[in-house]
Amino acid sequence: MERSEGRALARSLAIGALGGLIFHLIGMPLAWMRGPLTANLIMSAKGGDVRVPEPLREAFIGVLGLVLGSQVTPQLAQRVLDWPLSAALLLLGVAASTAVAAAWYRRCGFDSMSAWFSSAPGAMTAMILMGEKCGGDPRRIAIAQSLRIVLVIMILPPLFWAYEGGAAPQAAEIENGFASAWMLLALPLLFPLGRWLRLPSYTLLAPLLFAGLLSGFDIASLRLPDWGMNVMLWVLGCAIGSRFRGLSSARLGRYLFEAFIATLLALAVLAGFAELIHRLVGVPRDVALLALAPGGIGEMAILAVALDLDPVFVAFHHLLRMVALMLFAPFWARWLMRTR
Repeated sequence: MERSEGRALARSLAIGALGGLIFHLIGMPLAWMRGPLTANLIMSAKGGDVRVPEPLREAFIGVLGLVLGSQVTPQLAQRVLDWPLSAALLLLGVAASTAVAAAWYRRCGFDSMSAWFSSAPGAMTAMILMGEKCGGDPRRIAIAQSLRIVLVIMILPPLFWAYEGGAAPQAAEIENGFASAWMLLALPLLFPLGRWLRLPSYTLLAPLLFAGLLSGFDIASLRLPDWGMNVMLWVLGCAIGSRFRGLSSARLGRYLFEAFIATLLALAVLAGFAELIHRLVGVPRDVALLALAPGGIGEMAILAVALDLDPVFVAFHHLLRMVALMLFAPFWARWLMRTR
């Protein structure tokens, strides 16, 4: 790592720690993710050089994958039988929310390609690349996608806090020490294996599948202590918030407003489908909404694990959405190009 990168990382982590401490002291939900994210976003908007190197971010995403996979239990198969209905409602919700958000972005001056690929709720990297290939503006797509993830992270925890009647969502009880910490040593092998298998989001999914197999057969499950979870949230919050280097405050404010309205519209549509899942499948409302929320699979998995909102159910639906988008988006793009 170059000296300038090291200073930028130290600055990001330091300002993130301050943001996390402030959010923690005032009792904000998910303080050690939302605080660092907010602090780094503000620093980025002011022109500060803050960044988290991709290898470090990927390492902590891998840890998240191990924690998430360790939620799998032998009893999971009984629950999976109820999931086809919720999966179908998810796909309908994705189509409806994407159409509504794309209509808003068109009103904001986006071309049709950029509007649709900015609105697709997931598979961000694939959406940016496909959008550029089809003639969209990759920078605007990337900013809209990134801001939507930030906004979902900032909006949902307070909503869950209000839903719980003012009591901050409680994370799962965590042991004082590590359990099966040896699983962390497998990460350097799992990343290249996931890349070789061409898994989408392999830094998350390869560790998730590995831990899921071990936990599903009751061999081993990774458990992090409370401080370990907070460190993971701190680093990943800094990584998300530092994405916006190079944007002026005025431009970031305009993009933030556009993304805020698009995110609210998408959440409103998806909340209706989440209510159907709650009523028809019996899943709690907050779990159903998080499973449908228009954020990235990694970020929504973080929320699910940190808030103990049925992480396996949430991750399954976000993985399904990501795969469906990657399969369907090329055909939709082809149709859009023919109708220009």
